[in-house]
Amino acid sequence: MVRPVIVEGVSAASARLTPASRWALASLSMSMLLSSLGTSIANVGLPALAQAFDASFQQVQWVVLAYLLAITTLIVSVGRLGDMTGRRRLLLAGICLFTVASVLCGVAPTLWLLIAARAAQGVGAAVMMALTMAFIGETVPKEKTGSAMGLLAMMSAVGTALGPSLGGLLIAGLGWRAIFLVNVPLGIVTLLLALRYLPADRPKARTEKARFDHVGTLLLAMTLAAYALAVTTGRGKFGLLNVALLAAAAVGIWLFVRAEGRAHAPLIRLAMFRDRALTAGLAMSALVSTVMMATLVVGPFYLSRAFGLEAAMVGLVLSAGPVAAALAGVPAGRLVDGLGAHRMTVIGLVGIAAGCGVLSVAPVSFGLAGYIAPTIVVTISYALFQTANNTAIMLDVGTDQRGVVSGMLNLSRNLGFVTGASVMGAVFALAASASDITTAGVVAVATGMRVTFAVATGLILIGLAIAIASPALHKPKTSA
Repeated sequence: MVRPVIVEGVSAASARLTPASRWALASLSMSMLLSSLGTSIANVGLPALAQAFDASFQQVQWVVLAYLLAITTLIVSVGRLGDMTGRRRLLLAGICLFTVASVLCGVAPTLWLLIAARAAQGVGAAVMMALTMAFIGETVPKEKTGSAMGLLAMMSAVGTALGPSLGGLLIAGLGWRAIFLVNVPLGIVTLLLALRYLPADRPKARTEKARFDHVGTLLLAMTLAAYALAVTTGRGKFGLLNVALLAAAAVGIWLFVRAEGRAHAPLIRLAMFRDRALTAGLAMSALVSTVMMATLVVGPFYLSRAFGLEAAMVGLVLSAGPVAAALAGVPAGRLVDGLGAHRMTVIGLVGIAAGCGVLSVAPVSFGLAGYIAPTIVVTISYALFQTANNTAIMLDVGTDQRGVVSGMLNLSRNLGFVTGASVMGAVFALAASASDITTAGVVAVATGMRVTFAVATGLILIGLAIAIASPALHKPKTSA
């Protein structure tokens, strides 16, 4: 088998990808595409699933929620497991699990078996998400890290953008089962590429071997599950159950910190958070992800109620942002390589703040252009921010910590998404002063959108302040 070996610290002139490295990067890109596609393609199938299984919306919603919960609760743990046992073998196992689970989803005879298969698919996706970025340091020269991260960001955006449109076509032509079975041939191709081209796991010395932190893993999974459920249950209404789940998450954090402080081989080394640059990067990732959910939460209602667009046109307009982000991914990576990750992080945040600021004041009279143009600015800037921030965090991480740090980075983004879905939805509904947002008038929906994006602008300005204050911003750009 071909095993690309990349020597860290090579000169910029010799920092070129070998054919084997390009194929290895292709397998990582496919892994990112599949995990993102698995998230977005199922949403469009919820009405068809409700009809097929004669189930309520709350019941079929677990088809999406089970996938997200599995990713959110396990992504840090699988990253750490990859650091300990070998990232290649674990990534191969994750791709296999994702592919097999896709088959089980496609043939599931009952809704609850489908939900269980989706949870298993989410476990595979957690492995794929956590380890793809961790592998970058072993497959490309350091000078090409930004470009590689940009490619992964592009594939993530492609998966997000492709999901709704591809899912709609598959359901219309072949039925709901096709939205899961389509992953099978893609998963097989990804597995074959990974088997052939991913670098072999490096043997670890006995002193490097560590026991897996089972207690910390269980506590973190339970804490994250409680938090994710707290912000997703109730369909926007915050009740006693949500309060109880948040309280359980708070207790879980306290227990986790105590357990990690006493563990001989902790899942997360708490000393890592003394690195202000890492902490700042994770905080910014969570804030930006929270804001990005606003476009997905508010957009469909605003476009349908304010402009009277049909579902097909709403989907087409909403895809403009992810398509723009996908096209910007690779150029963003090259800018990061050339100008420095931390500088481009700030520029990306400024662009997001500017786009959200325009959306917070744009009247309905500006028409579709008044929504699409700033949304494209937001999503292109997001692609730049994500590439730069990921590069800044992962660039100098030690080999034995790449998996867990990659998992933490993905976790911060996922927590931002689930928080944004709840918080931004609640802000939108509250600002619109409508008990049922689906029947709200044009003025109410427009007011809700402007207030939501005003809040989003404030959150991004907080992120911008964190970026400017981060000590990493003031480090000189290193050369090889």
